[in-house]
Amino acid sequence: MLGLFTDLSNVLKIVIVMIIAYLLGSINVAILITKIFTGKDIRTMGSGNAGFTNVMRSVGKLAGVLTFIGDFLKCVIAIVIGGLIFKTMNGTANPTELSGYGRYLAGMCCFIGHIYPIYFKFKGGKGVVTMAALAAVINFPVFAVSFLTFAVTFVITKIVSISSILGSCMLVVSTFLVTYFYNYKYLGAVSFEYVVTVSIFTLAISATTIIKHKDNIKRLLKGEEKKLELKKSK
Repeated sequence: MLGLFTDLSNVLKIVIVMIIAYLLGSINVAILITKIFTGKDIRTMGSGNAGFTNVMRSVGKLAGVLTFIGDFLKCVIAIVIGGLIFKTMNGTANPTELSGYGRYLAGMCCFIGHIYPIYFKFKGGKGVVTMAALAAVINFPVFAVSFLTFAVTFVITKIVSISSILGSCMLVVSTFLVTYFYNYKYLGAVSFEYVVTVSIFTLAISATTIIKHKDNIKRLLKGEEKKLELKKSK
């Protein structure tokens, strides 16, 4: 990917993708939906997190589902735009790699926007849904493994935070394994540089998600983390 920075037109396109994706990510659906449903700021309710889990707990199922859909779609839109713009770049990478780079970069910037939204004083959510959308659109087998990890953990514990943390860890492992053994070794569709780059992107995203769960981790260690109990929609 570093070779793309040698062309000024490529640099401009990279910056455009990053800005568009970040601004899309900054549209915090949890804050907007909660405002519509209750007139309040979700960041002053429940856990204070501007994410779908807190919306589910504090506002209700319908609001939570709408938040999930909105957060998922904004990342999908960013990824599609990133892939399309990168395909127009000048470089030695094949179209599959160029598109992949664009989608991962856009997904990461959307993720950052979700956590630090410019429209809401840089105080957003933890990025779990955005991260899931990135995996689902770019590499579905990776998403399937991570989601299965999340689902099994949640069924056993009924705790979203530990499920999200373990799902994030599995995202890193499965991204490397699937991209290396399937896309690189078996299909020969990408270079080893691509495998390393997207693995680093995923590691950065997953690590950030886990760090954002630091308070949850403290409560988990103390045995004080709450299970997901849904408030009935009014």
